Parts: sequence; C-alpha cells; structure tokens
Amino acid sequence: MMLSRQAPVRRGHPVRRLVALILFTLGAGCALPAAAQTTFDVIGPHEYDLPVDFQPFNVFVQYAYVQRNNRSFDSSGDRVKGSGSDAIVGLSKYVRFWTPDFNRKIGLAWEVIVPEISLRNDRNNTQASGIGDPMTGFAVWYKPRTDLTLGFQSFLQIPAGSTDVSDRNWKNLSSAFWDWRLTDKLGWTADAGFVFQGKRTDRLLPGTVFHTNHRLGYRVSPLLEPFLALDYERSRDTATVNGGHALDAGAGMMFHTFDNQSISLRYSKSISGENHSANNSINIKYAYVW
Repeated sequence: MMLSRQAPVRRGHPVRRLVALILFTLGAGCALPAAAQTTFDVIGPHEYDLPVDFQPFNVFVQYAYVQRNNRSFDSSGDRVKGSGSDAIVGLSKYVRFWTPDFNRKIGLAWEVIVPEISLRNDRNNTQASGIGDPMTGFAVWYKPRTDLTLGFQSFLQIPAGSTDVSDRNWKNLSSAFWDWRLTDKLGWTADAGFVFQGKRTDRLLPGTVFHTNHRLGYRVSPLLEPFLALDYERSRDTATVNGGHALDAGAGMMFHTFDNQSISLRYSKSISGENHSANNSINIKYAYVW
C-alpha cells in the first residue's frame, strides 16, 4: 500500500521537460514509500484476501525493490535514455487488524509505513540516502460472500523524511480494493484509486494520479503460487507539471513458507508510457503474522 515514483515534468520546451524528468528521477523521485515506478505496485497475491469475525492480530511486512533507471518515456511516448541511477528501496510496514464488536462482519486495520531509500548514480558520482516520508492510514472491508472481499483504504503521507529523499509535500492515497477467490486455486486481488497531492516546496504542483493494480495467482502446490501482475497509473496536467502515464507488466512467485509467513518475488517492466520513468525492477515482499 504504497506510493508512486512517477516523475512530474515541468511544462515548457521538450528538452527542458526531459531534463526535469531525469533530475527528478535522480533526486526527489524516490521520496515515495514504495512502488517500483507506479502507485501501489508492491502488492502481491492475497494482499487483500482478508478475514472477518476474527481475534485481533498483527502483521509486519517488508517490501523491497531494486530499480535500474536506465530508460524513461518522453512526451511522445518514446523510450529515451534515463538518468542511469540505481535505486534500492525498502518499505517497513506494521499493521494492526481487528473486528469491531458492533459488527463482526466488518474488518478494520491501521497501518504505519516507513520507507528506506538509497539512490546512486555512477555517471556523476552522486548518492542520496535516508528515511523517506512516512505514511499512516486505515483500511475497512467486508465479505459479501466467503470467496469475495471488498474494501476501502486511505493513507496520509507526511513530509517528514530525510531532506535528500523527500519532496516535501503532503499526499493522500485513497482507493477501493478487492480480492476474489475464483476457484480453490485461482485468485484475483486488485485495487483502484487516486493520489491527491499538495504543492511542493519548489512550487511544482503535481497532478492527481489515478492508479490500478492487479495480481492473478494460481496455487500449484501448498508451497508455490506463480502469478501475473499488471500496474497502470495516469497523472493529470497542472499549470506547472505535464501529466503522464505508464503501463507495467510482471511475473512472479509467491512462496507460502509457513502458516504465518510468506515471501513473494516479482520482476516488473514497463510496456508503454509518456512523461514517466520506465520500470525495470526486481521486487521482494516478506510478510509475518502474529
């Protein structure tokens, strides 16, 4: 349940827009807690496969990805040379789950998310690292039937991270989510929502971002669940920033290692885009329940 690394592009001459895109990707673009390029793309299979009528429990999740920023999309949708930076991003999340006594058919959760970010560019010998802007928020869901979960989540991202990796603006991420167990082995988990942003300290005003993320997994054994991933986001134009979009596809494997633990691995790559950095990342998710 994370954020976008889309690079806002200043309006103006195409060359200036491209330079702004590269500089943003190298600098503040990794100030976001979590996605290898597109909003919430760190989710895995069963991300929203949630119970109702349960005793309170806790979850710790560690997301991480390694991203090579060697390509990006220009205003014509063509792939061009990227900043050349390498990003290593971690995202530590604690979640408290409970069912309210007034309605045992509803589930609730509160989350605290802290990103850890490192950016390095060997082309110009620059490096930036630190704690990114933290996020906190809630989720609520219900199950109209045993194989279907429907819910809503909303998070506030606070501009309190390290100076080198924070873009210093407030954000709200709100989305609907669902999980549908199509058969006893096949499952679809997904979300769709918006990111609302305030003006940054450099006076850029990023546009509202729409995003949707989908995971289709098939459990071939008690241990293994291969899955396909599709992620999309589109941002609106503003007076200071050009809008953009990106469509990413990926494939991965979820390992159901223990009853209370799992590990997911995924490779993701951009298919198309415009005014947006190109995804080329390896993603890891580890979840522990107690």
